[in-house]
Amino acid sequence: MALDIQRPPASRPSNGLDLAERGKATDGSALRLDRRLFVRLLAYTGCPQPDALIPALEATGLPGVLYASAQDPQGIALVTFDENPDVFVGAWRDLLTTPPFDALAAQPHFTMFGRTYSIGYESDLEETLIHRPIRTMTTPAWPWAVWYPLRRKGSFEQLSAQEQRTILMEHGGIGRAYGRSDYAHDIRLACHGLDVNDNDFVVGLVGKALHPLSAVIQQMRRTKQTSTYLGKLGPFFVGKAVWQRAPAHTPDA
Repeated sequence: MALDIQRPPASRPSNGLDLAERGKATDGSALRLDRRLFVRLLAYTGCPQPDALIPALEATGLPGVLYASAQDPQGIALVTFDENPDVFVGAWRDLLTTPPFDALAAQPHFTMFGRTYSIGYESDLEETLIHRPIRTMTTPAWPWAVWYPLRRKGSFEQLSAQEQRTILMEHGGIGRAYGRSDYAHDIRLACHGLDVNDNDFVVGLVGKALHPLSAVIQQMRRTKQTSTYLGKLGPFFVGKAVWQRAPAHTPDA
């Protein structure tokens, strides 16, 4: 099987409804891109030797990341991604229902599933939506990871756009500072309608070491978004990558 990200059929606006992701070029002109990456985390227990799963993963040619859990001595998590969600009910389903994966005990309370998204100001949508998340998840120098879902309180949606922007800038500034220092790098996913517990977002934090990932979450607890407008955080999956595979290439826009 070719090691590619599969691009889904292009969708076109119907009846004036355009679901493309939006950005803004450096000259101020509007950008749109009807592409996004779907990302799923599945967790299992009953796997004392995660390395035993790697040959089956390699044989598929599919990209992904396998984590050994830091919370469960027999726990693992598998993060997979593709532009075409059919792969989750196709090739990945075929693999995960056959040996050696079918002998593992699923941990569905850890399941996370979301899609990359833009906020309207990105000047390179393909980098934001496709390339950067893949690179972040599969960089060997950043093996440690903390993944978690979150749900905002409804009161946040009642704020004006300017109030929301101010709150998010405070939160985002902390994340960017950790990124510039190479302490923590994030993957941000929207999971509206995709999460069994009605969460809004999934966040993955990765880095060279575990402590900074915990520290950035601790610091963000003091922001207005987290302290006032978050209704739920977690559960948190904590692990270290034992296998990472990036796609050979991604299709051009």
